[in-house]
Amino acid sequence: MTDPQIRRRSEVRALARLALDEIGAAAGGLGSIHRAVSDRVFAGVRLGVGTHAVPAKALHDEITAAVYALVADTARLGGSLAGQFLDFPSAENVPPSQTRRGARAIAAIQGLIGDVLESEGSVLAEPLAIRVGGVALTAAESTLADAFPHARGRIVVFLHGLVETEDAWSLGGRPTYGERLETDLGYTALQIRYNSGRHISDNGRSLSDLLDAVTEHWPVDVESIALVGHSMGGLVARSACRIAFLDDRPWVRRVRQVVSLGSPHLGAPLEQAVHFASAGLAALPETRAISGLLRRRSAGIRDLNQGSLVDEDWRGRDPDALRAAATSEVPLLDGVTYCFVSATITRSPRHPLGRLLGDGMVLVPSASGRNRTRMIGFRDEDGMHLAPANHFTMLNHESVYEKLLEWLGAPET
Repeated sequence: MTDPQIRRRSEVRALARLALDEIGAAAGGLGSIHRAVSDRVFAGVRLGVGTHAVPAKALHDEITAAVYALVADTARLGGSLAGQFLDFPSAENVPPSQTRRGARAIAAIQGLIGDVLESEGSVLAEPLAIRVGGVALTAAESTLADAFPHARGRIVVFLHGLVETEDAWSLGGRPTYGERLETDLGYTALQIRYNSGRHISDNGRSLSDLLDAVTEHWPVDVESIALVGHSMGGLVARSACRIAFLDDRPWVRRVRQVVSLGSPHLGAPLEQAVHFASAGLAALPETRAISGLLRRRSAGIRDLNQGSLVDEDWRGRDPDALRAAATSEVPLLDGVTYCFVSATITRSPRHPLGRLLGDGMVLVPSASGRNRTRMIGFRDEDGMHLAPANHFTMLNHESVYEKLLEWLGAPET
């Protein structure tokens, strides 16, 4: 059996087992909600009929508990069997992670529980890697030479966002920024895929290690490196730069530009809302299971609460504490141009709806790195506002590309 066949079978089994395990967990959660609701109902009935309600409640509880347990146990048993024996032979023998739909499904799972997958050693917890045609590459000299026969000394690295893959940059079926920069400015583009459920600092460390190996084994001398990240990808880029600076990695001395497109440098409002909602829902028995589900969200999502970039922001701290500790302010690299793009769904960023919703995921102050209490250090002249646009418009938009040409084509100072 070839490596692709082994990989395909492993991924298919892991996906099937995960799906059935989640069904089992959902049955348990529904059972707890049902029990909490029925307890209140029977408590009301008992006020009216007294102890006559006790036998009916006991019978009801016994039957419903058995039903939910049967569903949960059956799903988990099916998941265990699927994880050992399931297979869907195909003519291509391509692993799901190397197909467009399969990669998107795995990326969504990773974004939600990627840290758990990694701790369990799941084959679905893919390591951060360069991808060409969906296939992960090692940073070995021979591999890079074969994958990039026309490699140039100027490298631009693209980092997708939460629950995305490198395919996100081809939004609308148009040529990607990387493809166009190779033609227009003579860059070589590297498309990175990573497990977005991991801590941002963990992915930053993995990116630093990868770029160190790329710099060492690149077919030609590396003259400059530019990092372009969408959403979470912009935070991973900043984290990698900080880690590489502290570790004195050679690659970071070649960084000239770091570009973030809709990145929540000061946090994302949706994660902040979920953080408080999960605490509120835990207060009632009827909604405690929903709270538990929300609290299962990945470490990567939790890092978006305030835009955490380093280990100190999360290590040894309670992730569910309502009064979150202050996020470490990570300084920008000297001699590097930091550029950013913000967006609003309204034509004017001053419109009340634009102020409230931003691009639908990230608010303008967060994308531009400054509000009343925090300031990352981005310069106004290195920023751009796109409107009307949503969070994903920035992945492939003509106005953004024109700015990339300007920023990445500027002469070095």
